[in-house]
Amino acid sequence: MQPRNMSMSGVVDLAAVKAAGEAKAKAEQARAEAARRGGGGAVPPSALVFDVDEAGFERDVLQRSTEVAVVIDFRSERSEASQQLGALLERLAAEAAGRFVLARVDVDASQMLVQQFGIQGIPAVFAVVAGQALPLFQGAAPEPQVRETLAQLIQVAEERFGLTGITVDPAAEGGAPGEPAAPQAGPYDALLEAAMSALDAGDLGGAVQAYKNVLAEDPGHPEAKLGLAQAELLRRVQGMNPQEVRAAAAADPKDPAAQIAAADLDLVGGHVEDAFGRLVDTVRVTVGEERDAVRVRLLELFDVIGADDPRVTAARTALARVLF
Repeated sequence: MQPRNMSMSGVVDLAAVKAAGEAKAKAEQARAEAARRGGGGAVPPSALVFDVDEAGFERDVLQRSTEVAVVIDFRSERSEASQQLGALLERLAAEAAGRFVLARVDVDASQMLVQQFGIQGIPAVFAVVAGQALPLFQGAAPEPQVRETLAQLIQVAEERFGLTGITVDPAAEGGAPGEPAAPQAGPYDALLEAAMSALDAGDLGGAVQAYKNVLAEDPGHPEAKLGLAQAELLRRVQGMNPQEVRAAAAADPKDPAAQIAAADLDLVGGHVEDAFGRLVDTVRVTVGEERDAVRVRLLELFDVIGADDPRVTAARTALARVLF
């Protein structure tokens, strides 16, 4: 039964879920297609290092960062130090064998990205993990320091975000570096359609189960992950008393459970920034398992909205400041 006084209006609708899923799927199509062909989802070595510009940044960096840590090398042909560091990063990317990928940005041709990242000089190296931008180092750096920094990045990506990287097959054939495979029809259309129909009908349990059926076969399926996040959010708030939940949250700003419940209500009510800000603030004042529980719920709410939403991007940046 559809919960009373609850709507996803102003937050995300089914079409938005599908669109966001398709966007994230672009970063995973090469793996999925290789798996269907029996290649185990491997990519060619050429996919580990690629050039990126402003037009392709969202696709090649932000979306790809939901699967693997992306190191960004802001470089220029005019700088000898930049060229030396770039060569080192390319070598280390090959050694890492898919635990991170390297995106090269020509600062002379991508001034907007230079301004957005606040680049003051080159070389400059950032990373993007699950949509979050992290500064690594600026200026020339010795190889041991670079290796240590990248090792820490890989550890953070795996332990905090579950990003174990991509599989590399030296024998795999591929297109241009970083170029995704052509879109292929998915094998789960009927199950996804059933899930969306269940959501339309207010059958939250049916929708949850349909999305879980897809994920049982394909745990990384982006559209199913997004749809499941939405359905589970609606189901969580179904039995809540909004007045009691908000009173408990106001009474104790450091209570993780109270703030998580209130954030769910915020999001369902269309108050996206409030939901994100509440949980970022709670991460700031909690520690240990409680902090991790709040962080995980925040990441789940990001999935409800979609990685390409600017509110998610802003909240990821705020979360990164708190965590790092």
